[in-house]
Amino acid sequence: MVSHPYIPNAEPHIKRAMLESIDAASIAELYADIPDELRLQEPLALPQPLPAESDLQQLLSRLLHKNRTTATHLSFLGGGCYDHYVPAVCDEINARGEFLTAYAGKTYTDHGKWQALFEFTSMMGELLEMDVVNIPTYDGYQAAATALRMAGRITQRPLVLAPDSIAPGMRAKFQDYCPPDVQLRWIPYDRATGCWDASALAQQLNQDVAAIFIENPSHLGVLEENVAAIIEMAHAHGALAVVYVNPITLGVLAPPASFGADIVCGDIQPLGIAMQYGGGHGGFIATHDDPRFVMEYPSRLYGIAPTSQPGEFGFGEVAFERTSFAHRENAREFTGTAANLWAITAGVYLALMGPQGMQELGETLVARAAYAMRRLNELPGVKAPHFRAAHFHEFVVNFTDTHLTVAEINRQLREQGIFGGYDLSKAFPRLGQAALYCITEQHTKADIDHLVHALGHILAPSFSSPSSEKTL
Repeated sequence: MVSHPYIPNAEPHIKRAMLESIDAASIAELYADIPDELRLQEPLALPQPLPAESDLQQLLSRLLHKNRTTATHLSFLGGGCYDHYVPAVCDEINARGEFLTAYAGKTYTDHGKWQALFEFTSMMGELLEMDVVNIPTYDGYQAAATALRMAGRITQRPLVLAPDSIAPGMRAKFQDYCPPDVQLRWIPYDRATGCWDASALAQQLNQDVAAIFIENPSHLGVLEENVAAIIEMAHAHGALAVVYVNPITLGVLAPPASFGADIVCGDIQPLGIAMQYGGGHGGFIATHDDPRFVMEYPSRLYGIAPTSQPGEFGFGEVAFERTSFAHRENAREFTGTAANLWAITAGVYLALMGPQGMQELGETLVARAAYAMRRLNELPGVKAPHFRAAHFHEFVVNFTDTHLTVAEINRQLREQGIFGGYDLSKAFPRLGQAALYCITEQHTKADIDHLVHALGHILAPSFSSPSSEKTL
């Protein structure tokens, strides 16, 4: 046994004492259940250790500089993670020692954290026009899957209807998390508009349906035109309506609760949280203050209550007895690490923006996206947007008639310092060569014109004929 300066309990006699306390002769005994063919029977092929911290810093810097990020490239990627502006105060607050942890903590580690989380849920409730909002789950996909399981428990029904236009990652999460208690059935979307196919939905609605799942805007950027009518259809069959929404839209769009949504969910990443690989997400769930719904939340809820001192109030967990912390193996559903730091960050963002700021931001995004669609649609062989519907700040651009693949177009854009749209050709093959483009307040008119100019040069060899209907 070898001692290692950075690994706890690595000193040989400590290891030996620990093994003796559990009556094991060696560490290998702890892995006896793992078949030999699954074990690595030789040392890991690791490089020699670095002699100094400065060497490690230089190595990591060289590795990180291989990345191409939105700091070096103009990016039009979206699809669930967005390059919105992050006010400096968001990171200033979330980096404070009182808050800098993913965990909520208990009273002995609170230091104002509970009040900050309560303020976040209060502002989200106002934005969503809902009474109850959870402390965020791992991400929006997790929140959506949990919302569907909640709907199954509330209605005691086994089936959820969802559009087949949702993101591949969300579909994978649903398929991983919902069965066997909740079964999924995919409803086709209208090929012309990208919205729900109402006739297909009507054929599938029955007394087994626990809920319908609606994205608005959808993964393909489309704003559903008939949400209220769709929800009314679901309610007529005793099913609930679970609506997934991007909170950044709610400065200009009516919240789902206003047209009948029973459970609203989504991701708070657009609210002052920078794009990150493997982080920066938090999934929210919101409902009205109905005990049937509240008691089915598996995640933490924070509230305010009077203390033993007259006129004094405190902040803490609500209905703790419904959680897996109380029920353990008998819980309806388990909850894991909550994204508390991002909840505080989003709360700072909402407090900074206020209702007027959210409205102005929403209007800016809609206007700039409309300009981008018009300019892209001027390019030969390009159709923008692909769907005949309203959009917020994402839209599908179809490149099929350019005779180039999205992969080839994006490769050439990267060579010019631009991240093109998210390639949809594999996940949605019936769209042809299509990409999802996202416009945020970070994109100026000059940025959009630069994209159009770069695409024009890429597409020019395919449209050298003067008879082309569209000109550069």
